[in-house]
Amino acid sequence: MKKTGNIEKYFDENGNVDRTLLKENRWLEYLTETDNVYVNAERVECISGISGKETLMYVLRTLDILDELTIDSKDEEAKFIIQTVLQWAEVSKGGLSIQRQEWLKKGYPLSIHNIASAEIFYDEVSNKESETYISFKKIFPEKTDEYIEITRLLIKTHGLIGQCIRGEIPVSDNASLVELTKSDIKDVYSLLLILNECIIRGVSDKIWADVKDEVSALLDRILHEDISEYSAAYRLEKLCPKEMDIFDEDAYFFAKEVFPFYELWYFSSALSDFDLTQIREIIGGVLKKIRAFEAEKKDVEQGVKHINFKPLADNLYYDYESKKHINVYRKRIIEKYIRDSSVENVELDVQISNKTAFVDFKFSKVCEKLIDFCVEAERSGLLTFEKSIVVLYDMFGFRRDAFDRLNNEEKYLGTMNDVVTSTKESIIDFVTGQRIVDVGSGGGILLDRLEKKYPDKKIIGTDISANVIETLNLKKSREGHKWEVCVQNFVDGPFKEEVDSVIFSSILHEIYSYTEGENGLFDIESVKKALKNSFDSLRAGGRIIIRDGIKTEGNALRTIKFKTPAGMDFFKNYYKDFKGLKELTDEEKVTSIDEENLSVTGDINFIREFMYTYTWGSESYAHEVKEQFGYFTLSEYKEFLEEIGAEIIEARELLEPGYPANLDKYLDLFDENGEECEYPASNCIIVAEKKQK
Repeated sequence: MKKTGNIEKYFDENGNVDRTLLKENRWLEYLTETDNVYVNAERVECISGISGKETLMYVLRTLDILDELTIDSKDEEAKFIIQTVLQWAEVSKGGLSIQRQEWLKKGYPLSIHNIASAEIFYDEVSNKESETYISFKKIFPEKTDEYIEITRLLIKTHGLIGQCIRGEIPVSDNASLVELTKSDIKDVYSLLLILNECIIRGVSDKIWADVKDEVSALLDRILHEDISEYSAAYRLEKLCPKEMDIFDEDAYFFAKEVFPFYELWYFSSALSDFDLTQIREIIGGVLKKIRAFEAEKKDVEQGVKHINFKPLADNLYYDYESKKHINVYRKRIIEKYIRDSSVENVELDVQISNKTAFVDFKFSKVCEKLIDFCVEAERSGLLTFEKSIVVLYDMFGFRRDAFDRLNNEEKYLGTMNDVVTSTKESIIDFVTGQRIVDVGSGGGILLDRLEKKYPDKKIIGTDISANVIETLNLKKSREGHKWEVCVQNFVDGPFKEEVDSVIFSSILHEIYSYTEGENGLFDIESVKKALKNSFDSLRAGGRIIIRDGIKTEGNALRTIKFKTPAGMDFFKNYYKDFKGLKELTDEEKVTSIDEENLSVTGDINFIREFMYTYTWGSESYAHEVKEQFGYFTLSEYKEFLEEIGAEIIEARELLEPGYPANLDKYLDLFDENGEECEYPASNCIIVAEKKQK
């Protein structure tokens, strides 16, 4: 336990609190002796690291900050008020079950913790023999009750300034702070600024640094009775910290349907990983359930004021590699529900009590078991389990690779070199003409880059998956793009109209690996058909632009020496599972395996395929093992393209720097003479032009 001033004050070196101190400080007793774990998932780095003491430790941090800020202060009355507010403002999150039941019987809305805490505090000071009341009597002998009410008000409004700045509540919710200007407090503004600094810095020094000027300005205008509201667009920007694009229809929806009627609690914690179209669908569903509830009750007092997304936030995260991540399996099922609310096994769950709608998604037992399986399989790292996940996702029809790589998307992309140094960016320099087709657009990254560089050209994205096209159209609508998308399979035929440039960026090897031809998978005829049909789609002077894997000339041998046994384990799985390079026998692929020395020797193309799959790690194994990255040598590429009438403008092979940068950590590569050697080329860039007639 990290030592701070207040921890040292209340705790002994074993982390225990003296029983006498608990009796003298009822707030400390409530926060220390509790079986209620109340943590904002947004504020933790690791779910498994939650101890149940988070609220207590937060309160002690705020008290330490107060001591730091008021070290030279002579206004002990103001410090006492702030200190008491900080001590009591979170107590409704504590208490044992029996105590919490008593609070609920009294009607304290424990889910709205600032209001409930204010009432619990008032209970305490209503007892004239309590330590808290005696302290107030001592410091404010003539105006004890008045300053108790001031403290009660500050607890009740505790945290609202921060919530207002986050866009969760309206400015008018802070209107009662104006009452403080009528009290005997010498400097209300300074008191509130210090209080809010303690509250916000207790969460994060960085957050305070980012918002302190805004806090100061907001306090100043509230105390001058200016409670004009922020615009809906401004509040949405605050609610969506991940820089989502916000359009007029979004602001209109929130301005008309949400902001005038409801406070939004834990919005960012639960919804920041969804886009605004999905968020609007979720909130729209919540509003329907609220209105049905209110229509049934027919009682204004039963009306909902707060929409609380904490249940969803609590259930949406889990630990992956000892760090908190969104549970992508749960999220994908929610996304499917958002697209079609009639799907089975999941439903929007809204529970209403104390004027609060608690929002979550309820999953069937079967669905929960599937999610649990996927999570545990991912954590296990076993390649067979990784493959099982892909099979299950195929069975259920959920989105997955190559458009999605489930939870390891960031790790997958991060393994390669930064896009600034990648050849992916440079290929768009070869574009010619006005009509550009991107084949296999996936997530739309290349479409965005093309549109940015060539705003006056017509950019067209294609994919063989209607699901991907649907998602790209949503992205287009959300982000205001001009590019167009359509379903197109170049293996089946040319494009519907003539175009000027066709780009195959890391897609031909997928056509080769996944297209079932006359000779099964890994049939070079599928690549030839795609190239011939794209060539036939070109106007005279048009270009095919290719960036993809490259096959190595010849049949040289290469030897890998792994630096850990894990590398050998990975290799043995790959050797068993990889079905590409059909022209080689198993004995030609691998000529020797020396487990004792962690080394393997084999055909250079098999070794190359293995290494550039190994680069992505076990999380991507189930997908990558199905693909053969190199299918043409550079000379074979040139020969075929010239055969169909193309003129080669550019043809070169290269090694992406991201591969050796990653592989050097795990293995060394040797040639036939036992000398350490360079990695074979991984990629090629080829530009072929249709000759002018």
